[in-house]
Amino acid sequence: MRVNGRAMRTIWLNDNGWAVDIIDQTRLPHAFEIVTLKTPEEAAHAIKHMLVRGAPLIGATAAYGMALAMHRDTSDASISHAYDVLLETRPTASNLRWALDRVRAALVPLRPDEREEAAYRLAVDLADEDVAINADIGRHGLPIITAIAEAKGGEPINILTHCNAGWLATVDWGTATAPIYMAHDAGIPVHVWVDETRPRNQGAYLTAWELANHGVPHTVIVDNAGGHLMQHGLVDMCITGTDRTTATGDVCNKIGTYLKALAAHDNGVPFYVGLPSPTIDFSISDGVAEIPIEQRSADEVTHIPGRLENGEIATVQITPDASPAANYAFDVTPARLVTGLITERGVAEASRESIAALFPERIRQSA
Repeated sequence: MRVNGRAMRTIWLNDNGWAVDIIDQTRLPHAFEIVTLKTPEEAAHAIKHMLVRGAPLIGATAAYGMALAMHRDTSDASISHAYDVLLETRPTASNLRWALDRVRAALVPLRPDEREEAAYRLAVDLADEDVAINADIGRHGLPIITAIAEAKGGEPINILTHCNAGWLATVDWGTATAPIYMAHDAGIPVHVWVDETRPRNQGAYLTAWELANHGVPHTVIVDNAGGHLMQHGLVDMCITGTDRTTATGDVCNKIGTYLKALAAHDNGVPFYVGLPSPTIDFSISDGVAEIPIEQRSADEVTHIPGRLENGEIATVQITPDASPAANYAFDVTPARLVTGLITERGVAEASRESIAALFPERIRQSA
């Protein structure tokens, strides 16, 4: 995707060949800053404090974090330390453990003098795989948008999304946004309703920023406007991302996704999920009961950053001093509310049988 006309990814090797550069997403949309990571602890900080976020990008950053550990020390103890430090950063997204398990399994059998090169090669490969997966999600989701466009006779297709499942949440393309970008690039008229997505405003800050940079028509709305728009026929389809999906098709995503799915179901609006297969957790079947829901700092609810009229970027408190706040970061949308899962291998129903048919090898691995 593009930033000021320049093609970029969200994570890449520094020019020195071993450090890792990222876009600091906590500074968007008002400032564009690149941060260089030099240690696994710095990679863990970037994940935990959301300089990088989104399940696929978290996985890629964790893989690069393991490579940074090998640059410093290739011992078994270094592998274990980096694995533990990175794993404890975010409890909900399944890509984190998936990436760490994959890198650790590849490094442990190797001689110490082989590990650094192997770790960097695997991190780069994992990032490239993410780009390919998301591009395939876009290609499989494009016909859905195309069919709606044909039915509307050339009128703009109104798509509602929640949080940021765009290229900023991945290495490139995005999951929910990949079909949107491909439709836009193909000349299909699309317009995106962008939920602000409180408490961190990742829709208003990030999705809107990247859509604007790519020239995709969009409008930012408050989170609770989605149901109203659907009631009045102003939403043709919903697409969200996912941080973890069960073997049965329950979808865990940013808090508020469940409410959008309920509104879509009540108004007959198709509700799709962009689903890269590494986010499928085949070890669980009941998302509500089994997926750990991260509870983040209350400051994200009580305070909000923004740009003042004088151009200064500041954080202000919006709640009374005496009022406590709770910050549940995710919710679970039951499979019954999901129209389809757009994966890199095709569109699946949100059911155990349909998911297993697309990814039979993952079933065998989890058995």
